[in-house]
Formats: sequence, C-alpha cells, structure tokens
Amino acid sequence: MSWFAAHRHDRRAPLFLLLLALLTTGGVYALLVPPTASAASTTSTDEISAGQKLFTANCATCHGPGATGTAAAPSLVGVGAAAVDFQVGTGRMPAQMSGPQVQVKPVQFDADQIAQLAAYVASLGPGPSIPTAEQVDPAKGDPATGMALFRTNCAQCHNAVGAGGSLSQGKFAPNLWQTTPTHLYEAMLTGPQSMPVFNQATLTSEEKRDIIAFVTKQGGEQPGGLSLGSLGPVSEGLWAWVIGLGALLGAAVWIGAKSS
Repeated sequence: MSWFAAHRHDRRAPLFLLLLALLTTGGVYALLVPPTASAASTTSTDEISAGQKLFTANCATCHGPGATGTAAAPSLVGVGAAAVDFQVGTGRMPAQMSGPQVQVKPVQFDADQIAQLAAYVASLGPGPSIPTAEQVDPAKGDPATGMALFRTNCAQCHNAVGAGGSLSQGKFAPNLWQTTPTHLYEAMLTGPQSMPVFNQATLTSEEKRDIIAFVTKQGGEQPGGLSLGSLGPVSEGLWAWVIGLGALLGAAVWIGAKSS
C-alpha cells in the first residue's frame, strides 16, 4: 500500500489502474462463465472432415464453400450443431426450391451423415449443441406446466394444442404432433424460419422439456368429444354460431309455425 500511496500522483497511475481493472474483470469472468465445449472435444477429426465433404457436395452451392453465406442462403458460422440436426434431420435441408417457407420433405441423409454435417458446422464457430436424451425425455417433463408455457409462448402460431396454423405472406406454423422430442427442443433452441429463439433466459431446459411433454401428450388425439379440426376457438365458434344458432332459429320458426 505504501508503494501505491507514494505513486498515486504519477501520470501513469490511471493507466496502471485501468489495466489492473481489466485483468481483474477478465479473471473473474473466466472463473464464473462455464467453458464452451469445442467441436474437437466431442467429435473426431475424421467426422468433421467427412462432414466437410458432404457440405461441399450438397450445401456449398447456396451457403458458400466455407459456409459463410451467399445471396441465396445465410451464413452457418456459429449456428451450432442443433440447427443442422433440425434442418437436415427434418428434411427441410437441402432445400428443393425457394419460397416463403422451406417445406418438409423426406430426409436426404442417414443419421451418421447428419451427425457429420452437424460436427463440421459446429467446428466453424460455437453454437447450440444437440440436446441430450435426458433433456428431451417427455417422461421427465410436466405436461400441465408445459400446457401453460405452450399457450403463453407457442399457441399464437401453432394453435392451442400444436395442430399448426397459417401465418402471413404464405407462411405457416406446422403441426407438431409428428415432430420428435429432439427436433422440438432444437426448434425452440434455434428458432428456424419465422419462429423466435427461446434461449435459457426465455425458457429453461426444464421448461422446454415440459412443453415437449405437453405436445407429446396431444398426439393428435382428442381427450373427449369432437376434435373439430383441433383449431380451438375458431372451429368451436363456427360450430356454435352456424350450427348452434342455426338450430335455435330453426326451432323458433318451427314453434312459431305450430302455434299459428
């Protein structure tokens, strides 16, 4: 302390204090923030190399040789393995044609090739990784909590039970009943196309699993009564006004005719 007191009026003192503050801040940050797993730590060099060859043959035309993007498609640097696993694993990529929304089609690659493509893209920059089996296990989620979360965050587009619905400009939110738990999690994690990204600050891993449990419970089955297309208030209101009100009017006319 005596050294600091003796040199506190030195012109270099502010610079020294600034450097000390930066070093302290960096050290604290390094201790508190968990390290990001690199692609090399979880995948082999051979897998990344195989993924690069697949990418060059099937994806580089649109996304560029180094996946940095072109006028036809965005950069994939930093999107992570989860985005690749979702887009390729659902058949959306490689896309067949341009349009308002990339359509689902039969998957073009097997599981090993998808993993290789994901490993290559993940090696280009840190991004969301593919979720573990525990993270997407519906049996470990709470469907009741998932229902509340789904109707707050997802029902505006996907309908109250995940049956899907139309959006603007020729886009649509797909039916979720046939989507695998892993792809449901990845969609929330990466926000494909018009869908927003639900990061940990918006939905925790446990909350995402609760939503998966709720969607899995639906399965396209109506717990009771007529499904009416599972379109919620739209079809229910149409039924009430057209059928219900029509029946009441018909009964009123019949009663009036009988009384006269």
